[in-house]
Amino acid sequence: MTSPAFSPDWLKQFSDPYAILGVAVTADERRIAKRYRQIAKRLHPDQQMRADEATREFANAVLTRLVNPAYQRLKQDKGRAEALATLRFKVRRLTRENKLTTQVSQSKQLLQVDEAEVEIFYENALTELSDNQYSSTDSFATQTDAIAELNLIYLRRKMGDPVIREKRTGLMSATQTAPPIAVTETEPPSGTKSSDKPQVDYGQRHVVRAKTYIASKSYTEAVQELRDAVRIDPHNSNYHTMLGQAYLLQNLVGMAKVHIRQALKLDPKNRIAHKYAKQLEIQVPTASTSNNGHAKSQGQGKKGGLFNLFSSKRAKK
Repeated sequence: MTSPAFSPDWLKQFSDPYAILGVAVTADERRIAKRYRQIAKRLHPDQQMRADEATREFANAVLTRLVNPAYQRLKQDKGRAEALATLRFKVRRLTRENKLTTQVSQSKQLLQVDEAEVEIFYENALTELSDNQYSSTDSFATQTDAIAELNLIYLRRKMGDPVIREKRTGLMSATQTAPPIAVTETEPPSGTKSSDKPQVDYGQRHVVRAKTYIASKSYTEAVQELRDAVRIDPHNSNYHTMLGQAYLLQNLVGMAKVHIRQALKLDPKNRIAHKYAKQLEIQVPTASTSNNGHAKSQGQGKKGGLFNLFSSKRAKK
């Protein structure tokens, strides 16, 4: 007997392939492929050998009936164009009929944020929702529906744009680095020797691309690159300083203050962060405050990783 969870009506509710994969509607083919590989690996039967039968059945059904078809649609340019066109048509229809409603807090906030913050808020909210999209059988439907709603609201905010441009925010291959352009001030991390750095510094690659974007005054793209650098190395004071600078270039003073404060918490001696702190009238934290803040951030970083699939379900068994 087929489980109600796998019935045609249940499957039909997941009509947004971007939401199924937990990626932005602006994601390019590489970003989509990377996310798909992460999900497929965790949903693979070999990874579910220790799970109970119901969980294995659910994981297999989600992979074969939702994830794989979604990826097949989005991996080609034509498929992405058709999927995006369908979503944009849906948004126009729901808006015209006054039926575009919001249920999740992230979507409600996205409707209200300033135009300059739409891209940044959308990416942040999407990351927040997709981080635990596949953490349990219960969260899959809830989070996927929330992401689908967020995508619609984002497209509602972009109704006036004739084209939704794809963006790559994932890691680039070693051969695809942009030439370095010195457009922002940086300081070498204190107490760090060059021999201690890994051979491949992915965070620095995002910084290099951010500098290129800043040089061409593409500040939104620069912010996205620097946010990725911070995500890779959240304790790098220089990265937070540069992200604060990029926000300031967009006149997003509040966001600039957040990252300049964090830069000073991580490194109270950061000269560039001090300069912007003075400009933004930020009170410089004491050494003890910095140490306490750093200790807390390290403790908070010990959560389970992305795609810890169905762990809560197994823990209950």
